[in-house]
Amino acid sequence: MNEPAATRCAGLLLAAGAGARLGTPKAALEFQGERLADRGVRLLRDGGCHPVVVVIGAVTVRVRGAVTVRNPSWATGMGSSLRTGLDALPLTAEAVVVALADQPLIRPGAVRRLIEAWARGAAVAVATYGGAPRNPVLIGREHFGEVGRLAAGDAGARPFLRAHPDLVTLVPCDDVGDPADIDTPGDLARLSGAADTDRPRPGGASSSPS
Repeated sequence: MNEPAATRCAGLLLAAGAGARLGTPKAALEFQGERLADRGVRLLRDGGCHPVVVVIGAVTVRVRGAVTVRNPSWATGMGSSLRTGLDALPLTAEAVVVALADQPLIRPGAVRRLIEAWARGAAVAVATYGGAPRNPVLIGREHFGEVGRLAAGDAGARPFLRAHPDLVTLVPCDDVGDPADIDTPGDLARLSGAADTDRPRPGGASSSPS
């Protein structure tokens, strides 16, 4: 494998939900002047992923620099969106970094660290903050099939990760972002008030790995 690892790793942004608790679909929501979908694509691209695929559902958005695919079953939860995204990846992608659209304070450095871990031999790599596994998550192609089969309801890669802890490499990312997510208007107001999103804010509410 002579190509740089980043050129063989795709990015997958899950952005299909309706944002029921928030009151609006997250993909089209603006955060500090940028839609969450655009921000998520920038995270993956700047982190070294190519191509980037965005899974949409509740709302249609077109994102520059990414391929968008619609999950017709988006209302069933994240699991079907993860399967839709994995199926849409090109055969040349040897791994994928999966990120969620509603975690705008994660920075490209986290993505780069996962790709570096994969280049060193990790089959699956998960970003951690304060020692807890969160997002994003990198999955090697050899595991795409089982990840998709185990994903169900609102659980994406989590069932696979729990079933195969021996495959998981934990990658500390405390200094390259905060996994706090936007689930409610209160979350949006709190995170929008961050003076500098380049500074990690450990301790915020955060989702488990996708």
